Amino acid sequence: MSEPSTVSISKSIVRRANDIVASQNGRLVLALAIMAVVISSKSQYFLTIGNMLNIGQAVAVTGVLAVVETLVIVSGGIDLSVGTVPGLCAVTAAVVIETTHSGPAGVGAALVVGALAGLVNGLIITVGRVNAVIATLATFTAFEGVALLVANGAVIGINDDGFNSIGSGRIGGIPIPILVLAVAALGAHIVMRYTDFGRHIYAFGANPAAARLVGINVDRWRVSLYVIAGIGSGVAGILLSARATGASPLQGTGMEFDVITAVVLGGAALAGGKGTLTGTMLGVLIIGALYNGLILLQVQSFWQYIVQGALLAGVVILQERRRARS
Repeated sequence: MSEPSTVSISKSIVRRANDIVASQNGRLVLALAIMAVVISSKSQYFLTIGNMLNIGQAVAVTGVLAVVETLVIVSGGIDLSVGTVPGLCAVTAAVVIETTHSGPAGVGAALVVGALAGLVNGLIITVGRVNAVIATLATFTAFEGVALLVANGAVIGINDDGFNSIGSGRIGGIPIPILVLAVAALGAHIVMRYTDFGRHIYAFGANPAAARLVGINVDRWRVSLYVIAGIGSGVAGILLSARATGASPLQGTGMEFDVITAVVLGGAALAGGKGTLTGTMLGVLIIGALYNGLILLQVQSFWQYIVQGALLAGVVILQERRRARS
Protein backbone atom coordinates (compact mmCIF):
# COMPACT_ATOMS: atom_id res chain seq x y z
CA MET A 1 0.00 0.00 0.00
CA SER A 2 2.84 2.36 0.83
CA GLU A 3 4.47 2.08 -2.61
CA PRO A 4 1.42 3.15 -4.68
CA SER A 5 0.84 5.93 -2.16
CA THR A 6 4.43 7.11 -2.59
CA VAL A 7 4.10 6.94 -6.38
CA SER A 8 0.85 8.91 -6.19
CA ILE A 9 2.46 11.59 -4.04
CA SER A 10 5.44 11.79 -6.38
CA LYS A 11 3.18 12.21 -9.42
CA SER A 12 1.23 14.91 -7.59
CA ILE A 13 4.44 16.77 -6.78
CA VAL A 14 5.60 16.52 -10.40
CA ARG A 15 2.24 17.79 -11.69
CA ARG A 16 2.35 20.68 -9.23
CA ALA A 17 5.89 21.54 -10.27
CA ASN A 18 4.87 21.48 -13.94
CA ASP A 19 1.91 23.76 -13.19
CA ILE A 20 4.19 26.24 -11.41
CA VAL A 21 6.73 26.28 -14.24
CA ALA A 22 3.90 26.66 -16.78
CA SER A 23 2.50 29.71 -14.95
CA GLN A 24 3.63 33.22 -15.82
CA ASN A 25 5.20 33.87 -12.43
CA GLY A 26 6.75 30.40 -12.39
CA ARG A 27 8.53 31.10 -15.66
CA LEU A 28 9.79 34.42 -14.31
CA VAL A 29 11.14 32.78 -11.15
CA LEU A 30 12.83 30.12 -13.29
CA ALA A 31 14.34 32.80 -15.54
CA LEU A 32 15.58 34.72 -12.50
CA ALA A 33 17.11 31.57 -11.03
CA ILE A 34 18.87 30.65 -14.28
CA MET A 35 20.19 34.19 -14.59
CA ALA A 36 21.49 34.08 -11.02
CA VAL A 37 23.28 30.78 -11.63
CA VAL A 38 24.89 31.99 -14.88
CA ILE A 39 26.03 35.37 -13.53
CA SER A 40 27.23 33.98 -10.19
CA SER A 41 29.30 31.39 -12.06
CA LYS A 42 31.15 34.30 -13.66
CA SER A 43 31.24 36.65 -10.66
CA GLN A 44 31.62 35.65 -7.03
CA TYR A 45 30.15 38.97 -5.89
CA PHE A 46 26.72 38.61 -7.49
CA LEU A 47 24.99 36.55 -4.77
CA THR A 48 26.53 38.37 -1.81
CA ILE A 49 24.19 40.11 0.62
CA GLY A 50 25.82 43.46 -0.13
CA ASN A 51 25.18 43.09 -3.85
CA MET A 52 21.60 41.93 -3.30
CA LEU A 53 20.99 45.14 -1.31
CA ASN A 54 22.66 47.11 -4.08
CA ILE A 55 20.25 45.60 -6.60
CA GLY A 56 17.34 46.38 -4.30
CA GLN A 57 18.38 50.01 -3.97
CA ALA A 58 19.02 50.29 -7.70
CA VAL A 59 15.53 49.04 -8.61
CA ALA A 60 13.61 50.76 -5.79
CA VAL A 61 12.64 53.82 -7.83
CA THR A 62 11.85 51.76 -10.94
CA GLY A 63 9.87 49.40 -8.73
CA VAL A 64 7.74 52.15 -7.18
CA LEU A 65 6.96 53.53 -10.63
CA ALA A 66 6.23 50.00 -11.90
CA VAL A 67 3.75 49.46 -9.06
CA VAL A 68 1.59 52.42 -10.10
CA GLU A 69 2.15 51.75 -13.80
CA THR A 70 0.74 48.26 -13.26
CA LEU A 71 -2.51 49.75 -11.95
CA VAL A 72 -2.74 52.01 -14.98
CA ILE A 73 -1.91 49.33 -17.56
CA VAL A 74 -4.27 46.76 -16.03
CA SER A 75 -7.01 49.40 -16.28
CA GLY A 76 -6.40 49.62 -20.03
CA GLY A 77 -4.32 52.81 -19.96
CA ILE A 78 -0.66 53.72 -20.01
CA ASP A 79 1.41 56.53 -18.50
CA LEU A 80 4.55 57.59 -20.34
CA SER A 81 4.97 60.68 -18.17
CA VAL A 82 6.39 58.57 -15.32
CA GLY A 83 9.74 59.45 -16.85
CA THR A 84 9.45 63.21 -16.26
CA VAL A 85 7.05 63.67 -13.34
CA PRO A 86 9.70 62.43 -10.85
CA GLY A 87 12.05 65.19 -12.02
CA LEU A 88 9.31 67.80 -11.64
CA CYS A 89 8.48 66.54 -8.16
CA ALA A 90 12.16 66.41 -7.20
CA VAL A 91 12.90 70.03 -8.14
CA THR A 92 9.67 71.14 -6.46
CA ALA A 93 10.77 69.44 -3.24
CA ALA A 94 14.22 71.04 -3.52
CA VAL A 95 12.83 74.55 -4.06
CA VAL A 96 10.39 74.19 -1.15
CA ILE A 97 13.13 72.87 1.17
CA GLU A 98 15.44 75.69 0.09
CA THR A 99 12.69 78.23 0.84
CA THR A 100 11.17 76.81 4.03
CA HIS A 101 14.13 74.80 5.41
CA SER A 102 11.65 72.00 6.07
CA GLY A 103 12.12 68.44 4.78
CA PRO A 104 8.50 67.42 5.48
CA ALA A 105 7.29 70.45 3.52
CA GLY A 106 9.41 69.32 0.58
CA VAL A 107 7.98 65.80 0.78
CA GLY A 108 4.43 67.15 0.89
CA ALA A 109 5.03 69.49 -2.04
CA ALA A 110 6.47 66.67 -4.16
CA LEU A 111 3.45 64.45 -3.50
CA VAL A 112 0.97 67.25 -4.20
CA VAL A 113 2.67 68.16 -7.48
CA GLY A 114 2.72 64.49 -8.46
CA ALA A 115 -0.99 64.16 -7.72
CA LEU A 116 -1.74 67.29 -9.78
CA ALA A 117 0.31 65.95 -12.69
CA GLY A 118 -1.67 62.70 -12.53
CA LEU A 119 -4.92 64.68 -12.40
CA VAL A 120 -3.91 66.56 -15.55
CA ASN A 121 -3.21 63.26 -17.32
CA GLY A 122 -6.52 61.77 -16.18
CA LEU A 123 -8.58 64.77 -17.26
CA ILE A 124 -6.93 65.01 -20.69
CA ILE A 125 -7.70 61.33 -21.28
CA THR A 126 -11.26 61.24 -19.89
CA VAL A 127 -12.62 64.75 -20.51
CA GLY A 128 -10.56 65.50 -23.59
CA ARG A 129 -11.07 61.96 -24.94
CA VAL A 130 -7.43 61.76 -25.99
CA ASN A 131 -5.69 58.41 -26.44
CA ALA A 132 -3.61 57.64 -23.33
CA VAL A 133 -0.39 57.19 -25.33
CA ILE A 134 -0.75 60.56 -27.04
CA ALA A 135 -1.94 62.33 -23.88
CA THR A 136 0.90 61.15 -21.66
CA LEU A 137 3.46 61.60 -24.44
CA ALA A 138 2.38 65.25 -24.62
CA THR A 139 2.52 65.71 -20.85
CA PHE A 140 5.86 63.88 -20.78
CA THR A 141 7.34 66.79 -22.71
CA ALA A 142 5.28 69.47 -20.95
CA PHE A 143 6.19 68.30 -17.43
CA GLU A 144 9.86 68.16 -18.39
CA GLY A 145 9.61 71.76 -19.60
CA VAL A 146 7.94 72.86 -16.35
CA ALA A 147 10.67 71.10 -14.33
CA LEU A 148 13.36 72.92 -16.31
CA LEU A 149 11.61 76.24 -15.69
CA VAL A 150 11.25 75.58 -11.95
CA ALA A 151 14.93 74.65 -11.62
CA ASN A 152 16.08 77.20 -14.19
CA GLY A 153 17.75 74.29 -15.97
CA ALA A 154 20.13 73.65 -13.08
CA VAL A 155 20.67 71.05 -10.37
CA ILE A 156 19.43 72.22 -6.96
CA GLY A 157 21.32 70.98 -3.93
CA ILE A 158 19.36 69.71 -0.91
CA ASN A 159 20.96 70.41 2.46
CA ASP A 160 18.49 68.68 4.73
CA ASP A 161 19.79 65.60 6.52
CA GLY A 162 16.32 64.36 7.44
CA PHE A 163 15.13 64.50 3.83
CA ASN A 164 18.34 63.03 2.42
CA SER A 165 18.17 60.12 4.86
CA ILE A 166 15.12 58.90 2.93
CA GLY A 167 17.45 57.97 0.10
CA SER A 168 20.50 56.83 2.04
CA GLY A 169 19.26 55.77 5.50
CA ARG A 170 18.58 52.27 6.76
CA ILE A 171 16.10 50.70 9.14
CA GLY A 172 17.17 47.40 10.67
CA GLY A 173 20.01 47.24 8.17
CA ILE A 174 17.67 47.50 5.19
CA PRO A 175 17.89 50.59 2.94
CA ILE A 176 14.83 52.82 3.25
CA PRO A 177 14.15 52.86 -0.54
CA ILE A 178 13.75 49.06 -0.45
CA LEU A 179 11.29 49.34 2.45
CA VAL A 180 9.34 52.04 0.58
CA LEU A 181 9.10 49.74 -2.45
CA ALA A 182 7.99 46.80 -0.28
CA VAL A 183 5.22 48.86 1.34
CA ALA A 184 4.04 50.23 -2.02
CA ALA A 185 4.01 46.80 -3.68
CA LEU A 186 2.26 45.08 -0.77
CA GLY A 187 -0.34 47.82 -0.49
CA ALA A 188 -1.11 47.77 -4.21
CA HIS A 189 -1.24 43.96 -4.20
CA ILE A 190 -3.83 43.97 -1.40
CA VAL A 191 -5.90 46.64 -3.17
CA MET A 192 -5.87 44.83 -6.52
CA ARG A 193 -6.61 41.39 -5.12
CA TYR A 194 -8.96 41.98 -2.19
CA THR A 195 -10.92 45.22 -2.74
CA ASP A 196 -13.76 46.42 -4.95
CA PHE A 197 -11.41 49.07 -6.30
CA GLY A 198 -9.08 46.34 -7.55
CA ARG A 199 -11.92 44.34 -9.07
CA HIS A 200 -13.15 47.46 -10.87
CA ILE A 201 -9.66 48.04 -12.31
CA TYR A 202 -9.67 44.57 -13.90
CA ALA A 203 -13.30 44.94 -15.00
CA PHE A 204 -13.02 48.15 -16.97
CA GLY A 205 -9.54 47.26 -18.14
CA ALA A 206 -10.91 44.12 -19.79
CA ASN A 207 -14.15 45.62 -21.11
CA PRO A 208 -14.95 49.31 -20.41
CA ALA A 209 -18.35 49.14 -22.13
CA ALA A 210 -19.49 46.19 -20.01
CA ALA A 211 -18.16 47.90 -16.88
CA ARG A 212 -20.26 50.97 -17.62
CA LEU A 213 -23.34 48.81 -18.08
CA VAL A 214 -22.99 47.38 -14.56
CA GLY A 215 -22.72 50.86 -13.07
CA ILE A 216 -18.96 51.45 -12.81
CA ASN A 217 -18.02 55.09 -13.38
CA VAL A 218 -15.06 54.30 -15.60
CA ASP A 219 -13.92 57.89 -16.12
CA ARG A 220 -13.89 58.65 -12.39
CA TRP A 221 -11.92 55.50 -11.60
CA ARG A 222 -9.50 56.19 -14.44
CA VAL A 223 -8.78 59.71 -13.21
CA SER A 224 -8.22 58.30 -9.72
CA LEU A 225 -5.67 55.83 -11.08
CA TYR A 226 -3.71 58.54 -12.85
CA VAL A 227 -3.69 60.61 -9.66
CA ILE A 228 -2.32 57.56 -7.80
CA ALA A 229 0.28 57.15 -10.56
CA GLY A 230 1.25 60.79 -10.10
CA ILE A 231 1.66 60.31 -6.35
CA GLY A 232 3.86 57.28 -7.06
CA SER A 233 5.96 59.47 -9.34
CA GLY A 234 6.20 61.96 -6.49
CA VAL A 235 7.56 59.23 -4.21
CA ALA A 236 10.05 58.28 -6.93
CA GLY A 237 11.17 61.90 -7.22
CA ILE A 238 11.70 62.07 -3.45
CA LEU A 239 13.80 58.89 -3.46
CA LEU A 240 15.89 60.05 -6.42
CA SER A 241 16.65 63.52 -5.05
CA ALA A 242 17.19 62.30 -1.48
CA ARG A 243 19.73 59.72 -2.58
CA ALA A 244 21.56 62.22 -4.80
CA THR A 245 21.24 65.03 -2.17
CA GLY A 246 20.13 67.20 -5.03
CA ALA A 247 17.36 67.56 -7.59
CA SER A 248 17.73 67.69 -11.36
CA PRO A 249 14.83 68.52 -13.70
CA LEU A 250 15.88 65.52 -15.78
CA GLN A 251 15.87 63.01 -12.90
CA GLY A 252 13.85 60.00 -14.00
CA THR A 253 13.96 60.73 -17.72
CA GLY A 254 14.32 57.45 -19.58
CA MET A 255 13.05 55.34 -16.68
CA GLU A 256 9.67 54.98 -18.36
CA PHE A 257 11.15 52.31 -20.63
CA ASP A 258 12.44 50.21 -17.72
CA VAL A 259 9.10 50.65 -15.95
CA ILE A 260 6.93 49.55 -18.88
CA THR A 261 9.31 46.70 -19.72
CA ALA A 262 9.09 45.42 -16.13
CA VAL A 263 5.28 45.60 -16.08
CA VAL A 264 4.87 43.86 -19.43
CA LEU A 265 7.58 41.31 -18.60
CA GLY A 266 5.62 40.59 -15.41
CA GLY A 267 2.60 39.51 -17.44
CA ALA A 268 0.46 42.64 -17.70
CA ALA A 269 -1.39 42.92 -21.00
CA LEU A 270 -1.04 46.25 -22.78
CA ALA A 271 -4.65 45.83 -23.87
CA GLY A 272 -5.69 45.89 -20.20
CA GLY A 273 -7.53 43.56 -17.85
CA LYS A 274 -4.55 41.37 -16.98
CA GLY A 275 -1.55 41.72 -14.68
CA THR A 276 -0.37 41.20 -11.10
CA LEU A 277 1.93 43.02 -8.69
CA THR A 278 3.81 39.78 -8.05
CA GLY A 279 4.62 39.47 -11.75
CA THR A 280 5.63 43.11 -11.94
CA MET A 281 8.03 42.79 -9.00
CA LEU A 282 9.59 39.72 -10.60
CA GLY A 283 9.98 41.72 -13.82
CA VAL A 284 11.67 44.54 -11.88
CA LEU A 285 14.05 42.08 -10.21
CA ILE A 286 14.94 40.42 -13.52
CA ILE A 287 15.80 43.76 -15.11
CA GLY A 288 17.74 44.90 -12.04
CA ALA A 289 19.66 41.63 -11.76
CA LEU A 290 20.43 41.66 -15.48
CA TYR A 291 21.80 45.21 -15.41
CA ASN A 292 23.79 44.47 -12.27
CA GLY A 293 25.19 41.32 -13.83
CA LEU A 294 26.26 43.17 -16.97
CA ILE A 295 28.13 45.67 -14.79
CA LEU A 296 29.83 42.96 -12.73
CA LEU A 297 30.85 41.17 -15.92
CA GLN A 298 32.20 44.48 -17.27
CA VAL A 299 29.93 44.45 -20.30
CA GLN A 300 29.60 47.81 -22.07
CA SER A 301 26.61 49.79 -20.79
CA PHE A 302 25.36 50.18 -24.38
CA TRP A 303 24.26 46.55 -24.22
CA GLN A 304 21.70 47.49 -21.56
CA TYR A 305 19.69 49.40 -24.15
CA ILE A 306 19.87 46.52 -26.62
CA VAL A 307 18.80 44.00 -23.98
CA GLN A 308 16.01 46.27 -22.78
CA GLY A 309 14.62 46.74 -26.28
CA ALA A 310 14.90 43.02 -27.05
CA LEU A 311 13.13 42.11 -23.80
CA LEU A 312 10.21 44.45 -24.43
CA ALA A 313 9.84 43.44 -28.08
CA GLY A 314 10.08 39.72 -27.24
CA VAL A 315 7.50 39.86 -24.46
CA VAL A 316 5.01 41.84 -26.55
CA ILE A 317 5.42 39.38 -29.45
CA LEU A 318 4.71 36.46 -27.08
CA GLN A 319 1.66 38.26 -25.70
CA GLU A 320 0.25 38.86 -29.17
CA ARG A 321 0.77 35.22 -30.16
CA ARG A 322 -0.99 33.97 -27.02
CA ARG A 323 -3.88 36.37 -27.60
CA ALA A 324 -4.17 35.22 -31.24
CA ARG A 325 -4.29 31.57 -30.12
CA SER A 326 -6.99 32.29 -27.53
